[in-house]
Amino acid sequence: MSMDGISIYGVLCELKKNIIGERIDKIHQPYRDEVVLSLRGKNGAQKLLLSANPSHPRIHITSIQKENPMTPPMFTMILRKYISGGRITGISQPDFERIVFIDIESSNEMGDLSEKRLILEIMGKHSNIILCDDKRIILDSAKRITHEKSSVREVLPGREYTLPPNDKKNPLSAEKPEFLELCSQKSAQKLQNIIYQSYTGISPVSASEIVLRADLDPSDCPERVSQNDLEKLYSAFAQYFSELKTEDFHPAMYYENGKIKDFAILKSLIFSLSEKKEFGSISELFEGFYAQRDASYNLNQRTHDLKKIVTNAYERCVKKKEAQLKTLEDIKDKDSWRLKGELLTAYIYEVKKGMTKISLTDFYSEDGRQVEIALDPQKTPSENAQKYFSKYNKAKRTETALAVQLEENERLMEYLEGVSAAIDTAENEADIREIRRELGETGFLKRQNEGKKQKSPRKSAPMHFISSEGFHIFVGKSNTQNDYLTMQFAKPRDIWMHTKKIAGSHVIIVSNNTEIPETAIKEGALLAAYYSKGRESSSVPVDYTFKKFVKKPSGAKPGLVIYETNSTIYVTPREEEVKRIKRVDA
Repeated sequence: MSMDGISIYGVLCELKKNIIGERIDKIHQPYRDEVVLSLRGKNGAQKLLLSANPSHPRIHITSIQKENPMTPPMFTMILRKYISGGRITGISQPDFERIVFIDIESSNEMGDLSEKRLILEIMGKHSNIILCDDKRIILDSAKRITHEKSSVREVLPGREYTLPPNDKKNPLSAEKPEFLELCSQKSAQKLQNIIYQSYTGISPVSASEIVLRADLDPSDCPERVSQNDLEKLYSAFAQYFSELKTEDFHPAMYYENGKIKDFAILKSLIFSLSEKKEFGSISELFEGFYAQRDASYNLNQRTHDLKKIVTNAYERCVKKKEAQLKTLEDIKDKDSWRLKGELLTAYIYEVKKGMTKISLTDFYSEDGRQVEIALDPQKTPSENAQKYFSKYNKAKRTETALAVQLEENERLMEYLEGVSAAIDTAENEADIREIRRELGETGFLKRQNEGKKQKSPRKSAPMHFISSEGFHIFVGKSNTQNDYLTMQFAKPRDIWMHTKKIAGSHVIIVSNNTEIPETAIKEGALLAAYYSKGRESSSVPVDYTFKKFVKKPSGAKPGLVIYETNSTIYVTPREEEVKRIKRVDA
């Protein structure tokens, strides 16, 4: 279910009991489209999340601690200027729209109390957070909408705030005659479509729920059902919104095959056959439902530029390799050029200036085969011979240089694949910062000028697991961490693991100088395969050996090592098996 008007109505019922009268203590903006208000008052300390995330817009009380940017965004500074220290006096939902008004009483520059309104528009990719004064004049917004972006409604400082255009009806005030008349007018449309297209704030899932409660098929049309059925449909519609008005909430998350399917805040018929998890409040439900999706979305947003940089660099390496291999193909006949030079030198008195070609006997061959040699008629016989020797020597030098360049290019491609794997498995902002730092140190990303010293952000650390038999397993989340684990942390008798010829994490199983059982080896291999480019594959080969057999070549980029005397185990990294391995750093 999307965050529709029904979900908003439900969570606002809770918020009215919890945040009215509370003061805004702190304001943070972890992401461009997300604001967190820290509140204090009779209900203690609380955090109110307002998210205009295009995929997961919402509002609810949150307990998740999010990392904030080192420098506050401009919108944060505007919010702090106008509403920091203010008291929340009201929260409402105009006409059952997917819009939330938060009224705030705060002091202005003169110390006089004034009204401000913080507006959250929950409208998919058009979601926004807007601050207005008491005259509905926009002070600023998380996303500024110019005339070029929208010819319908500008959202800019100084403009008057207006509600988005809407011709739907408020379901809270729907009457039976009006409802039946709509069904009559749209007799060829599906019942589900009539409901969610005619009334504000109703999602397709909610519309289907109402139709199913009337014991009808959502895909049926009014012209195919009886008048009695339509009256039953209105009764189901009225009952559904009666439950909403009386706050008969049953917040629950529904699962299918162990994976989250959807959520509902009222009793659900449409998900009656699904597994469910009930929550004590709608805010808790929203937090649980969106936490993983939101984290994944924000990480994807933050890593988009890194993926592009790494992908472009890798593609350049691929093109460079293709050019190098083509050059090798072009000079593969270099020995024939040396032979022609030698034959021209040996038979120089048979060669005359002005000749365009000559056929000479190859004195190296047993059968005395003839070799036809092209000549430049403008050159002397000696100059023609030197031309072939020069061509041969140049090709030989090129071949030697290309052997080195090909190896360097392969190493670079291997390194970039490792960075790509680290980006794919990054879990938080600290992981992303470490990858950025690494790319800056290796020259792929312009290093940031840190300027004056600021509070150091939280550093990323390797993942820490404990096997079923009590052995500690560490997994690197970046090439820098891989280097640290392998070259500094691990002891000679610890087990080192890595997917065979597949980019991924270095895995260390701490032995404490005891023999490591096969169960721990398999669990370590599952982690190595899961945190690699082979995550979606089956029978992934994982090499393992004692750390003492792993070396780092001089000058090698982070994460690149060589090893010998290894064994190989094949595993299929199923998520459910990986999650059974106890993680102690999460």
